[in-house]
Amino acid sequence: MDYELGDNASQLRKSLRSLISTHIPVNFLGACTDDPQDFATTESFCKLLVDAGLLALAWPKKYGGGGGSVWQQTVLREEMWAHHEPRGPQYMGINWVGPAIMRYGTAEQKAKHLGAIASGEVVWCQGFSEPEAGTDLASLRTRAVPDGKGWRITGQKVWTSYAQMASWCVLAACTHPDAPKPKRLTLFLIPMARPGFTVRPIPSMLGPHHLNEIFLDGVQAFSGDVLGEPGDGWRVMREALAFERVGIARYARCESLLDRMRTELGDDWDRLPESIRARWVRALVDLRVARLLAYRAVSLQDDPAATAAASAARIAATTCDQQVAELLFDVVGPSALDSGASAALHGAIEDHWRYAQAATVASGTIEVQRMLVARDVLGANR
Repeated sequence: MDYELGDNASQLRKSLRSLISTHIPVNFLGACTDDPQDFATTESFCKLLVDAGLLALAWPKKYGGGGGSVWQQTVLREEMWAHHEPRGPQYMGINWVGPAIMRYGTAEQKAKHLGAIASGEVVWCQGFSEPEAGTDLASLRTRAVPDGKGWRITGQKVWTSYAQMASWCVLAACTHPDAPKPKRLTLFLIPMARPGFTVRPIPSMLGPHHLNEIFLDGVQAFSGDVLGEPGDGWRVMREALAFERVGIARYARCESLLDRMRTELGDDWDRLPESIRARWVRALVDLRVARLLAYRAVSLQDDPAATAAASAARIAATTCDQQVAELLFDVVGPSALDSGASAALHGAIEDHWRYAQAATVASGTIEVQRMLVARDVLGANR
């Protein structure tokens, strides 16, 4: 495979790096920290991207985008993730919520939501996983019961990123409990301000504001809130998750960390054990493979049936996350556990190691991704 990113890829990358170096602090590690300034930084940076026509670079112009190519969007993803996602939670709306609405939304939903996402005005969260339905989302228990006006939704969601910041939620609920699993679910686009929502943060090693649980107590949903068709939520979810899995360029973060660490080592590089340097080369090779698998998934993203390509890319990228995390810990030694501005790479190594532990679980476990790839290869029924 030999994918060409386009004639202006280098210039785009240079422009993005200039914006980031000018407006993002060197010790920035993402929006979900206990410093509220970090989230504020992402809000300001997204406005800069909007003004430069870069936030929704590859979206069609009729939806508020720049009309660029998927390969320009790929460059954008790589640079954002390499620099700890300075778009903050906006990446979710750009990467998969917006594309899902473009594919399945009504004219009214497109008019209501796409311009707001493209202009960085709204934060979305994803209400899929539940305490007893994470890996097997088709068996989720949150119920949407008809009430004459639409549905009343009652249940619980868990591991919901950005729920404290979000104003809208893509919410999965069971509307057809007696139907086969693939026909039980419906997706709703629900404002978080609607009565019945309660959000509680979940303290974790990922940081104080990353994970949350959502409780729904009779939340009202109307027919105009349905994304797709009632009972067709599972198919929409699978395709939306394929957008999400290829939308995070994890390999770019790993390559950036290795490059920065090599620079920081300087002459000490030659004093590293041969076994460490061999692992370093192996990691770089594996990262190139992960990048090519991601590019293959990007090239197929207009095909709704090509979800296995996204899963294969996700498997490669998340395992590289953990491989590089362990390698950098062994290079730096005990001080790799340090955090803060005085730590190695301003704390980025410790931060990456913590996030890498969850990499093979988030957005569908690595076991599920392998199952999806196996089904595709073997031609099993979906």
